[in-house]
Amino acid sequence: MKKIFLLVAFFYASIVFCQNDSIVKLKEVVLIDTKLKAFSLTHSIVKLSDSVIQRNPTSLTELLRNNTTIYFKEYGKGMTSSASFRGTTSQQTAVLWNGININSQFNGQTDFNTINSFDFNSIAVRAGGGSVAYGSGAIGGTIHLNSYLDFEDKFSNTVRLNYGSYATKGIHYKLNLGSDKISANINFSRNQSENDYEYLGYNKKNENGSYENTSFNTLFGYKINNKNTIKFATHLFDGEKFFSGTIASPSRSKYEDYNARNLLEWKYEGKSFISSSQVAYLTEKYKYFENKESDLFSYGEVKSLILKYDFFYKISDKIKINPIISHTQNTGIGTNVSKTKRNISSLSLLFKHSLLKKVNYEIGFRKEITSNYESPLLYSIGVKYSPFKFYNVKANFSKNFRIPTFNDLYWEGSGNTDLNPEHSLQYEINNIFNYKDFEVRLTGFKTDLKDMLRWVPNEFGIWRPENTDLVNIYGFEANLNWKRKIQNIRIDLNGNYAYTKSTNEITEKQLIYVPYHKFTSSLAVNVASFSLNYQYVFNGEVFTSSDNFYKLKEYGISNLSIDYTLKTKIKTALTFQVFNVENKPYQNLLSRPMPGRNYTMNLTLNF
Repeated sequence: MKKIFLLVAFFYASIVFCQNDSIVKLKEVVLIDTKLKAFSLTHSIVKLSDSVIQRNPTSLTELLRNNTTIYFKEYGKGMTSSASFRGTTSQQTAVLWNGININSQFNGQTDFNTINSFDFNSIAVRAGGGSVAYGSGAIGGTIHLNSYLDFEDKFSNTVRLNYGSYATKGIHYKLNLGSDKISANINFSRNQSENDYEYLGYNKKNENGSYENTSFNTLFGYKINNKNTIKFATHLFDGEKFFSGTIASPSRSKYEDYNARNLLEWKYEGKSFISSSQVAYLTEKYKYFENKESDLFSYGEVKSLILKYDFFYKISDKIKINPIISHTQNTGIGTNVSKTKRNISSLSLLFKHSLLKKVNYEIGFRKEITSNYESPLLYSIGVKYSPFKFYNVKANFSKNFRIPTFNDLYWEGSGNTDLNPEHSLQYEINNIFNYKDFEVRLTGFKTDLKDMLRWVPNEFGIWRPENTDLVNIYGFEANLNWKRKIQNIRIDLNGNYAYTKSTNEITEKQLIYVPYHKFTSSLAVNVASFSLNYQYVFNGEVFTSSDNFYKLKEYGISNLSIDYTLKTKIKTALTFQVFNVENKPYQNLLSRPMPGRNYTMNLTLNF
């Protein structure tokens, strides 16, 4: 309660000190992560709209599972969640908060159940390699969590209350206010659940799976004059969860984690250039209790300081160049990691050229310098060709990497300081067709991954990380979007399919937890004040052992929601949602059942 009180107090204090909106001209939406828009011309990007975010559960896991081809494995609902993007491992997907990589320095990945999707007003998925722009881990793809500001007079509030099965409760508040000088975007979320769902077919319950968390995400902007702007962003997450057991083994463990992220940017806009200076300070902490009744725990903490200078120069209307200099210092300590410090300096150069009216291309380079490992020269090149109004094709090629984590390097008794970064060569071709209300995207991709990091036992039986595997990945993706308005009826239809082959070149076996097939679809029908939404998610079978002997069978589940909007002075929306409509038993991680049919009711107020 003290933590909640402090967050709410800070929240109201923020409202007092913030006036109105700011940060770019003519109502232009402004993101801190400008690279996503400016240098992703030849990549496939899926932007999740506000309406899509609103009709999905609060966790980023559920949002992305239901609307993208990314595969997620969870240690039970609401527990630790990790991603497999285009056949890669969970450490090879980078999560960016306002352009800052927030993957854990300890294990190299992000727990997607520690991200409340309602805290952000822009969520995008960028497929394929992105290490030149975003650094380590951007191999399978990148997930972008952004807040934005726009310059117009406004004052709006949104409150969302939800209650559902297993005593699941949530409250979410969003404030947008602004003028031509000051802008603020403030989000607050609180979630908790007993999470005691039945294990269908096993006559058991999820007895140690309760969780609660509080998050706070803000972006403030002050426009000093027409050329100078200051922005400050904060993201806080404080969570506690009791780890679920398996079907056979109960659990009594508990996990507490806390993340604090702060970012300050000063932006100067000249006639033909933009200069951006950024300072970010990140803190990640965790405590793990093997026995929730005990005061004994293991812990870890990393503090990261990031300095970045970004210079965007418009040589002409057709040529843009963007050098970026950054320095990162990570300082970590923990039960199994003695106090250590890592410094990484990097230089990136991005180049964009409109060669002809129908041909554009991008080139990028990145080099990092550190004493902990030998970093390769990274590069990317992409071309976009638009021969017809209804068709364009994109192709790109890149070299990407992932650095060893603190656990890999410094785990007491097992760490290996001689590790090399993982690195990959990636190829992609993307065909986009637009005809009237239809958009169809067909994408082929290939990745050759070398020096993959794995923990393997040595001759003394001690597990240590080594650069071992060579992995060959290739696949195909298809995306369909159709929108049609017939009188007062609006219909939105979306479909995503991915076929992925991810093979260890030595064993010739598919990597574990990489489905050959993943399919998602959604249908939204809006009539006057009513909206009906249907989602279907199919996951093909996945192997759970490296020899491909054990596997989890495929499953398909449906979700349904009905919305009714009251157009009063305070716009009110009532939503009733049903998840796993068919009440099917399924698992996306071995021996970790997921819930059967469950329900949620939402009340949303906009004023």
